[in-house]
Amino acid sequence: MTKKRRTATPHPEWVLMYRKGLSRKKIAELTRNDVATVSHYISVAKTADPALHAEHAAAAKGSAARAVPGLKRMHQVVAMVEATGRYPSRNAEDRAERELAQWLRRRRRDAEAGILNPVIREGLAALPDWQRKPREAAGQQKWQDRFRELVAYRAAGHPWPRATPTVTGKEHELGVWLRGQRYKYKHGQLQPARAQALDTALPGWITGRKAAPTLPQ
Repeated sequence: MTKKRRTATPHPEWVLMYRKGLSRKKIAELTRNDVATVSHYISVAKTADPALHAEHAAAAKGSAARAVPGLKRMHQVVAMVEATGRYPSRNAEDRAERELAQWLRRRRRDAEAGILNPVIREGLAALPDWQRKPREAAGQQKWQDRFRELVAYRAAGHPWPRATPTVTGKEHELGVWLRGQRYKYKHGQLQPARAQALDTALPGWITGRKAAPTLPQ
């Protein structure tokens, strides 16, 4: 009976980590796998790419070797976001979370300056919006919330909300928000993606309650 050859499950991130100078043991530790599994996969990768070992040896003496502490933080951030759906906060009661928030803030600055270590950048790429600043993310979420509220308000059969002083409650809140969107649109300040979302979900949002011009007879 012929013994089947063992095949390696694709783990391109392991190859990247090895290429950047990390040892098999460190890769196994960071990815929570046994060393034998990682070693087998790296051996297969080295067979396919003979230059891999030389790149690993050169990188081990450079910046990637010094990035190992950052890799641990990176995995902690990714794990937290995937588990909770949010990024670490600098105002959190938990000290560990505050430290993660500070670390991520520094990595954002490194990315903006073009000096972020490639290993860290590749790992954080699992979180597509990780470079967005917390305030910016909060602003985007607030816009989306108001947008959904206005869509629901109109779908319920209500006319366009007004922002006049005599109006109160939800209608006034949505009216003030909608007035702000119209102002930004007319002055070229509204993001194209937001304008498109409004056009698609709320046709006529720019004119609102204004009567359409009468066509000549």
